[in-house]
Amino acid sequence: MEFEKLIEERRSIRKYNSSRRATKEQITAMVQAAIQAPSWKNSQTARYYAILEEAKCEEFSESCLPQFNRDSSKGASYLVTTFVKNRAGYNRETGAPDNECGNGWGYYDLGLQNENLILKAKELGLDTLIMGIRDAEKIHEMLQIPETEQVVAVIAVGYRDIDPEKPKRKTPEDILTFLEG
Repeated sequence: MEFEKLIEERRSIRKYNSSRRATKEQITAMVQAAIQAPSWKNSQTARYYAILEEAKCEEFSESCLPQFNRDSSKGASYLVTTFVKNRAGYNRETGAPDNECGNGWGYYDLGLQNENLILKAKELGLDTLIMGIRDAEKIHEMLQIPETEQVVAVIAVGYRDIDPEKPKRKTPEDILTFLEG
């Protein structure tokens, strides 16, 4: 799919077709695209945990998501996104933050990767919903995620069962300042 069309057509989908599920091959291709994103000092701290089997998805949703996110992602598979703490944005020798952002760089790098991931999903005919409201403690426990990793988001992945309108976007004039002279 042409890039401009891809970014124009991508939407956050809140209703999924439960009769079709994402495959391991599709999820692997999405993560492969995510890996291509830049990261602080090439630290590559992003991690992904895929939940594909329907019963496990239902258990995860019930245990780890609030009702409105359960409702919005019903019928989808899940990717939990994390990053390794205290690496991106930190000096490799001293372990001290390289600037005032500290672990903010882990979030930033993961965001870059997740953008690649959701665009690849769209290219593969899948849709996504990035959910930041979740129970990180239960996710750590249920998926046995190490404490050295920061749970950031849950991404629903599946086939859309709705075709939402494109929300209004700001223009470059709304957000861009050229510094001249």
